Amino acid sequence: MVDSRGTLAQDGRRAERLELRVPTTPTQLPAVRAMAADLAMRMDYDLDSVEDLRLAVDEACATLATVAAANAPLTVVFETTRSGLHIDAWVPTAEGTDVPRDGFGWTVLATLVDAVEGRPSTEQEVPGGSGEPSPVAVISMDKFLPGQRRADVGSEAGQNVPVAQ
Repeated sequence: MVDSRGTLAQDGRRAERLELRVPTTPTQLPAVRAMAADLAMRMDYDLDSVEDLRLAVDEACATLATVAAANAPLTVVFETTRSGLHIDAWVPTAEGTDVPRDGFGWTVLATLVDAVEGRPSTEQEVPGGSGEPSPVAVISMDKFLPGQRRADVGSEAGQNVPVAQ
């Protein structure tokens, strides 16, 4: 599902959302990787960043597949903005299940994107959720385009700050 009528992004443009829901089986996860790579190429990321995003999405999906409830689908919501790509991936889980953030895979994931967060949540709070209080595990990632970064980093929102002065 594509939604170009979403709320305004931080940069004042409407964000475009694409939602992909697939079974958490090894044969279906390549579709999610391909979607991430295709979006990144269309957004003019360099080839290294495209590969980083593809690998990051792969690692996030593999991590979520390990905690997913039996036969639960994986939902991935891609949101494109002028500053980059935001990805929320989530799966239904058993009550009290958290996202594993202590292994080698999480370390790799954290190095491939600019920001990553793993947390328990509910379908009321996730993009594309059913609105029910059912538990889910979520991994959220951001990969910014060159020259872009989060508005809350640095001394002034939205300003690029030189590294060395």
